Amino acid sequence: MDTYFQYDEIAIEYLKKRDKRLAEVIEKIGKVKRPVITDLFTALIHSIVGQQISTKAHQTVWARMQNELGEITPVIMYDLPLNDLQRFGITFKKATYIKSVAQKIIAKELDINALHTMSDEEVCAKLSELDGVGTWTAEMLMLHSMQRPDILSYGDLAILRGLRMVHHHRTIDKARFERYRKRYAPYGSVASIYLWAVSGGASKR
Repeated sequence: MDTYFQYDEIAIEYLKKRDKRLAEVIEKIGKVKRPVITDLFTALIHSIVGQQISTKAHQTVWARMQNELGEITPVIMYDLPLNDLQRFGITFKKATYIKSVAQKIIAKELDINALHTMSDEEVCAKLSELDGVGTWTAEMLMLHSMQRPDILSYGDLAILRGLRMVHHHRTIDKARFERYRKRYAPYGSVASIYLWAVSGGASKR
């Protein structure tokens, strides 16, 4: 059974009051079902796979991995030869990052479930210690697996595109982004979900 990011009317009403243009989008689109991956390791690998590629390419590669491997576990990833990982459409660098993460979890150098007890900032710091994992990857894990409520990623091109489309900006610099981040807090994740929908063309339907 698919699991989706959980949010309620309190978050929706808050965002609508804070941003009239986003309110119009929410009214037009309605409830968005954003899938989440409950297993943290699987979600982390999913985020690594999605680095710097389009949503469509990400979905294609991930579907190949799931269909062939069934499960995405540390042991399966560690035992899989680099060449086999690359055949799914993953770059050599990403394949080495994935195997490195798997090795650290198997060796108990990383307790991935301990992330649940950490703040957003601590999760970012801890995951950034891993090869090939930066702020964006950590933020995607927090939103798409941990369902943290206030994640709005400046490093996500689709979110920036969604902001430009909703507010008719030519560019979104860091200062402008921070104003939106503060406006949407503490429900930045729900805002992200709608901005992704806009970026993907949902508001034009």
